[in-house]
Amino acid sequence: QVQLVESGGGLVQAGDSLRLSCAASGRTFSNYIMGWFRQAPGKEREVVATINISGRITSYADSVKGRFTISRDNAKNTVYLQMNSLKPDDTAVYYCAARGLGRSYELWGQGTQVTVSS
Repeated sequence: QVQLVESGGGLVQAGDSLRLSCAASGRTFSNYIMGWFRQAPGKEREVVATINISGRITSYADSVKGRFTISRDNAKNTVYLQMNSLKPDDTAVYYCAARGLGRSYELWGQGTQVTVSS
């Protein structure tokens, strides 16, 4: 089993950057596909970015393409989300999540708040 802990959120101004980290405990981190999700007040949770086990295949929501980058370091059991050119619409609680092959996202972190002021 893997446990996930996010960090790196905060209050920034529009145009600033943040890097979120998600540290995973357990020895099987490299067996999981990882994703970053976010949920803004009054909105449904949405997927932001995903990364496959090797780190070579990534996908992004249209709203963050070209601004956010997901990466992982399997040696450090960590997945990252580099967020550049932040906008007020990026304000949300950001969660990392893990899933095994052929499964839905079943492991979730506690979330980290990102607030972008205009």
